[in-house]
Amino acid sequence: MADAGKARVPLWRLTPTQRLLEGGALLNSLAFFAAMPFAPLYLSEHTGLGKPAVGAVVGAVALTAALGGLLGGMIVDRLGAVPLMRAGLVCYVAVYGLLASVRGAAAIIVLFLLLGGARLMVEPGAKKLLSHAADDEGRMFRVRYMTLCAGAIGGPAIGGALYHVGPVAFFAVPAVFYASYLVLVLVRNRDLVALRPPAGDGAASSPSARESAGAVLRDRRLLAVVAGGIVVFFVFSQLESMIPLYMKGQYGDSTEAYFAVLFIANAVLALAFQVPIDRMSGKLGRNTMITLGAVNFTVAYACFWAAPWGAAWLYAGIVFWTIGEGVLLPMPDMAVHEMASDEHKGAYFGLSEVRQLGFFLGPFAGGFLLDAGTTPYFIVMGTSIFLCVPLLMRRTSRVPESAGQPPVEVAANG
Repeated sequence: MADAGKARVPLWRLTPTQRLLEGGALLNSLAFFAAMPFAPLYLSEHTGLGKPAVGAVVGAVALTAALGGLLGGMIVDRLGAVPLMRAGLVCYVAVYGLLASVRGAAAIIVLFLLLGGARLMVEPGAKKLLSHAADDEGRMFRVRYMTLCAGAIGGPAIGGALYHVGPVAFFAVPAVFYASYLVLVLVRNRDLVALRPPAGDGAASSPSARESAGAVLRDRRLLAVVAGGIVVFFVFSQLESMIPLYMKGQYGDSTEAYFAVLFIANAVLALAFQVPIDRMSGKLGRNTMITLGAVNFTVAYACFWAAPWGAAWLYAGIVFWTIGEGVLLPMPDMAVHEMASDEHKGAYFGLSEVRQLGFFLGPFAGGFLLDAGTTPYFIVMGTSIFLCVPLLMRRTSRVPESAGQPPVEVAANG
């Protein structure tokens, strides 16, 4: 970790290659949020599937990333990040182009499932390249989080405006975003390939699948970070799943309006808070920030719990929630960046996608808890976030290997 007393380069001061990668991440985020929030509505209206089946199809995109991330990451390490990203982006363009034209229920379902495969080809490689372009702390992953927030603001606005125009316009726009991303990768191919280490991507010395799998599955630091990420996503997933249902019981028909303002405030504040969070991290240290992030989530749940006494508590809660989110959500990727060796970055980032399981476990458990009552729900959710603290603190710094010696783990000082 950088010395706390050392002047920090502002997050927005990016190199040309970093701007390229973050620009691609923004296009990816805009495309995702322009379509996926409306996917349940589209599937319900055009396939005749029931609610559980619709949820299963939409959730399969994240589930594919969770369960297939290691495979995708190993392929990235073996064949190269840039070629796999090109293939994944072509797949995205093709799938969205076909969704704009096909009307059969079976074809629509298959195409939505293929989005998960495209994600496996793009995400591990994009994160690996970003890791190569980042500083030692991996602060670029905070910038990436900001681009995701920007996409979460602009994407739904675009998708919402086009959804009622018709499927062609609705699906053509994400296809255009991904096509633009593909053009960036093709035009700047030389700069992206130059990011790899000398022995790098696709070279004869690239690790075999067995070597990559063995390296990541034996690294207890990585497994701890993945478990910590599952906890963070478990708690974070409540905002879009159970919190609206809780609000429905308090505000009835006014819930949609309250939640829309809450969601937009969350996205805007997430962008505004990231720079102060980064500066604070430089002064307080990573481990202290992890604890503060958990504390803010707990305070947020306490505020939400107080919502029957006035809607103002909801908006106070979203401020604390966004601080906790801004601190903790980029942490797993930053930790993976620090611990992964160059030849295994794809596999490390791929396995770290297992934390997406939190988005399945969170709503499932939250539903049972909310049925049992608001008191057990808020107590469990407000305290379970602290399970991530020792897991994310397990992050360690790597010391270069001596000949014939295994890597030495040195506890990070935060």
